[in-house]
Amino acid sequence: MASVSFQNIQKAYGRVKVIHGIEFTINDGEFVVLVGPSGCGKSTLLRMLAGLEEISGGQILIDGTVVNELESKDRDIAMVFQSYALYPHMTVRENMGFSLRLRKADAATTAERVAGAARILNLDALLDRYPRELSGGQRQRVAMGRAIVRDPKVFLFDEPLSNLDAKLRVAMRAEIKALHQRLKTTTVYVTHDQIEAMTMADRIVVMHDGIVEQIGTPLELFDRPGNLFVAQFIGSPAMNVFKGTAQGGTLQALGASWPLPPGVAVGAGRELHYGIRPTDLRLAAEGGIPAKVVVVEPTGAETELLVDVGGQRLVVVMHGRTAARPDDTVQLQLDGAKAHVFDAAGGQRL
Repeated sequence: MASVSFQNIQKAYGRVKVIHGIEFTINDGEFVVLVGPSGCGKSTLLRMLAGLEEISGGQILIDGTVVNELESKDRDIAMVFQSYALYPHMTVRENMGFSLRLRKADAATTAERVAGAARILNLDALLDRYPRELSGGQRQRVAMGRAIVRDPKVFLFDEPLSNLDAKLRVAMRAEIKALHQRLKTTTVYVTHDQIEAMTMADRIVVMHDGIVEQIGTPLELFDRPGNLFVAQFIGSPAMNVFKGTAQGGTLQALGASWPLPPGVAVGAGRELHYGIRPTDLRLAAEGGIPAKVVVVEPTGAETELLVDVGGQRLVVVMHGRTAARPDDTVQLQLDGAKAHVFDAAGGQRL
């Protein structure tokens, strides 16, 4: 196991800069997820760590050693790709042991490590099959097994679940997390899916346009997003956000008064972005903020409502079921302590 440190990392393709001075450290044994929209630089950062992309500026350290000039094979890392990258003419056993054979490991050591990885990943019965005879989930487990047998200092995962169906993605998330809890190997995981990030990470690094927007535990990012981008990116369904004007401890917006969080002191007339998570809005019998129901989406244990308040569409997620129907008028209530307020100009949390 090892720590990983990014120090003022920059990446440019010609005159186009895509990574702008990123700095953070991943602790020994930590599971860190890099998350952000497509094109934010997360996969480029991972590929620089893996030695598959040149570093334009700064230093990457693994276990305290600068690895900028080291070949990928000399960095003691193992990478699991989105495409599995299995050799079609090799059996599962041969695919998993291939890296050890390249290192001239003896046959007994290779067989022992392959058998151990197969037990961990429930691949014992599949060792003599070829990739074409496996399902997508089985192929991904083989790719993980190939990484495990190397016993690397750092595991790297590049959107490994993107090719799987929704049900299998949920199962594989749990498998990868359980694997990390068992092996305790430092892990860097890239995804654009914030649900994967929330459910798997010890810490999340939220990236956008080649910079780090915020780093924190999943619940820290959910409860106290540092800016408007993080607030709207983390959480599903996304946070409701609208603009208004502060006035006497409330925000005037969408033809209604919205309570400001305790401790937030802003001058009257200041423009703010106001955020409230769908699960923090509730329906009241009376005395709330009037809203017109647009769509009702029952999912069983929960019901999701799309409502219109003053021309703005808001999402409400409520436990259980509701008698509300499209075109009905309902009353919304919320606790001001659950609201999030951001500066209208820079988007920073207040």
